[in-house]
Amino acid sequence: MARVNFTKKRIDEFCCPSGKPQAFLWDTEVPKLALRVTKNGAKSYVFQYPVKNTKDDKRRLTIGSISAWSIPQARDEARRLQRLLDTGKDPKEVKQHEAHAQQIARAAKASRQMPAREAWNAYLAAPHPRWGETHRRDHILAAQEGGTQAKIGKRETKAGPLASLLRRPLSEITSSVVAEWLTKESKDRPTAAANSYRKLRTFINWCAEAQAYRDIVNTNCCSTATVKNVVPGSKTKPNDCLQREQLKPWFAEIRKIDNQMFCTYLQCLLLTGARREEMLSLRWDDVNFAWRTLCIKDKVDETGKREIPLTPYVADLLSKLSKSRINEWVFSSAKGKTGRVVGVTKPHNKAIKAAGVPHVSLHGLRRSFTTLAELATVPDAITAQIQGHRPSAIQEKHYKRRPMETVRENHEKLEAWILEQAGIQLDEKVRA
Repeated sequence: MARVNFTKKRIDEFCCPSGKPQAFLWDTEVPKLALRVTKNGAKSYVFQYPVKNTKDDKRRLTIGSISAWSIPQARDEARRLQRLLDTGKDPKEVKQHEAHAQQIARAAKASRQMPAREAWNAYLAAPHPRWGETHRRDHILAAQEGGTQAKIGKRETKAGPLASLLRRPLSEITSSVVAEWLTKESKDRPTAAANSYRKLRTFINWCAEAQAYRDIVNTNCCSTATVKNVVPGSKTKPNDCLQREQLKPWFAEIRKIDNQMFCTYLQCLLLTGARREEMLSLRWDDVNFAWRTLCIKDKVDETGKREIPLTPYVADLLSKLSKSRINEWVFSSAKGKTGRVVGVTKPHNKAIKAAGVPHVSLHGLRRSFTTLAELATVPDAITAQIQGHRPSAIQEKHYKRRPMETVRENHEKLEAWILEQAGIQLDEKVRA
């Protein structure tokens, strides 16, 4: 074992003998420090020390290349490793632990810099059994970046309310960030901001339970008083419904619509009190003409469905529509990607304008059902059951089970009253 006092000249001149894979030159100042040179001429400092119960009773730990480490630096590192040995620690094991800790630290740093968009995409891809098509589409629109060509017209799509927030790292979405975001978004689109806040809150709760994100998400970023104080309040629309005296002109104009799908759909919305997407999701398998029932998709009921009466006038409308069915959907479209009708709002608004009544949205027709039911003296509990409202009292929720016949009697009474106000006479065949 050759030992010399390391100098730059000796380091540079030392070579690997011909026919050998490597050679070592040992330092006199630090006994366990050596220079290793390979047959290819690569030179590096190593630290070699004895270890019991190993194959060669020794271990060799590379300190580094001579281009990266000076002689004094290599000696200092060798002395540090010797101190570890003196305290009973294996330098190689310590180095492995340090490398593992650094790897964990780098991974933690990378995860903290992970854009919230990545977690959001995982959230959307996760199974959500109770999500409908519209609910999923609302999430996509709320988070879209915008700047793409719109499907209709020449305009570009606008960024959704959540887009700016999802560009941030997930770890940086704090309560102050959410409050600032809400304040900004609420200035131009308060309703969209409030809806997006609720989506964000559910997303954060999902992240708090997901193993990949629970250590980096700020679980209370949506629940502090700072945030709740700036959430836009929901505004009721008391005028967004049809009054009794407006029924006649409304029905007159709706029944003039050339598109039979639109015409029937709008009348069914008013006469069933269903949510607009519930009615659009109606399949022919959900329509039972024999037992006079409709099985409607429901977002409140645990089964996801609710059964309501198929009243005479609605049954007549759907019966006529069934003669030209083209797919499984009641309100179908041969051109639409989903096979269902779209764009009902535009013909409805046109009919309202022609009728000379104040603006009523599609959801306003559902609100009209409740208002008109009260005028027709239909019990509130039955109206709520038809519309799929969540029971508000313990007795309603756990004990009352109204038979379909009771609900049908009141629903038919309401339909007859609405048609009477609208000046529509039912044929005897339809009434039967």
